[in-house]
Amino acid sequence: MFVQTEITPNPNSLKFIPGKIVSKVGSLEINNKDQTDNKLVRDLLSINGIKGIFLGDDFLSVMKEEATNWDDIKHIVISFINEFYSDGNEFVIGKKLNEKNIEDLIDVEKKIIQILDQKIRPAVARDGGDIKFKEFSNGIVKVELQGSCSGCPSSTMTLKQGVQNLLCHYIPEVKGVEAI
Repeated sequence: MFVQTEITPNPNSLKFIPGKIVSKVGSLEINNKDQTDNKLVRDLLSINGIKGIFLGDDFLSVMKEEATNWDDIKHIVISFINEFYSDGNEFVIGKKLNEKNIEDLIDVEKKIIQILDQKIRPAVARDGGDIKFKEFSNGIVKVELQGSCSGCPSSTMTLKQGVQNLLCHYIPEVKGVEAI
């Protein structure tokens, strides 16, 4: 098996592409090995210098501490990924964790999620991250940046010039966007 890597706009995040399904239930970010019993994620979070794992449909983004050098840990991450799939595992995550039920949202929130899903999330996923809707109140959309986007130097510009402009254009009730 050949695990490819791609750089992301965040120098402390690297995208690993195993050529197999990673998540069958959409994106998920895990920053503490006690949050999961998944062997691969626990192994990766046990590597010194790794501070988070983001799982997409067909990739993993690994976030490292700034003081850690990719040359010191990249081969270990690839080794763990290869071992996981060589052991016969077909995917890393197969069941959803707690998430907001879309039926419980008001119409404007449903529109926000639709635009995020169709126009913004695909672009963010190419950079190894994700953006999740959290709430809408008083004209302000609150989102959570995950994966490579979390802590990325260009995330503020992306949020204001990309996400906010798109949402304000399509949904007049939206006046601003904030990351939480």
